[in-house]
Amino acid sequence: MRANRRKSPAFIIPVAGLLFCLILPFFQPSYYVIDLATKVLIFGIFAATFDVMVGYTGVLSFAHSMFFGFGAYSCALLFRSMPDSPVLVIVLAVIIATLLSILVSGIMAFFSLRVVAIFFAMITLAFASFTEILAIEFSSITGGEDGITLQLPEIFTLNYKLGLGLSGQSLLYYFILFFCALMLYLMLRFTNSPFGRVLRSIRENEDRSEALGYLTFHYKLFSIVFSCVLASYCGILFSLWLGFVSPESTLGIPITLNVLIMALIGGLGTVYGGIIGAFVLQLLEGGLPQLRVLAEEVFPQYPWLAGITGRWLLLFGLLFVLIVTFFPYGILGWFRLKQMAKITEAKANRGAVS
Repeated sequence: MRANRRKSPAFIIPVAGLLFCLILPFFQPSYYVIDLATKVLIFGIFAATFDVMVGYTGVLSFAHSMFFGFGAYSCALLFRSMPDSPVLVIVLAVIIATLLSILVSGIMAFFSLRVVAIFFAMITLAFASFTEILAIEFSSITGGEDGITLQLPEIFTLNYKLGLGLSGQSLLYYFILFFCALMLYLMLRFTNSPFGRVLRSIRENEDRSEALGYLTFHYKLFSIVFSCVLASYCGILFSLWLGFVSPESTLGIPITLNVLIMALIGGLGTVYGGIIGAFVLQLLEGGLPQLRVLAEEVFPQYPWLAGITGRWLLLFGLLFVLIVTFFPYGILGWFRLKQMAKITEAKANRGAVS
């Protein structure tokens, strides 16, 4: 049984992806590539935490960026106070982000889960907007719209050389990779456990789950708290990599919308889908704006082409519509449907032969 699991795509693909991330800095140490890979890792795990809440529990929240911001600001404020103690800062940031996320998500879920789904989403949106306003207004603490610049230790900077063409930033990349892999493992264990199966049953039919004796409110509450705590850890990693924290970059509602798009592109209820969606989104956001430069260099005789490619947000919207139209269950969801169709067809053929 274990040998068959190791031969399955569900085991081979994640291991291959991890090995690729491990060797990437040695073969392509450019800042652009490492920056893209790191953002895919962080936002991929962030989207996966969102998927745990939406895809597995069926609870839509617009306040996920709020917890991302909790982690980012916890790290930034502590680094501003104790720039010479990076290990202590990261440990304290994890503790503070955990406690704050448990408290706020527990309060938010306790009151919001008692209303209909759409009203839950609206209440979480109010929480997120209120937190962003607080971060802007209390500028003496948070830096307001100017944000906070982190004074990272030299070991995590480009100037710190490790050898083999690697820099201190590569060390920070591996640090982020380790914790992203750890969080992915925790989410996979969580969703594939008996607890996760109950969550899926609640998503499909909450009334039937209650009839079976499950306390659905407690299950959903724990799932939301678990998801929000991991989201705050993603905020810590993002603040370390970016070296800057502001309300717009960590608390804005567009961040939650981007994460929702990532989860939809990859496929809800898959965990891995968030990473695939993050890769697609980050690649499009980084590549589409360069199309105008490419069009001006390659096709200078067609200025209208440069004008069209300059509106990369329009192209991004069109691509997203096409993805949702042809892959309504996401990329991974589409592959799952194909695989299920093949299994069903094989069973039907065996039945016909017998």
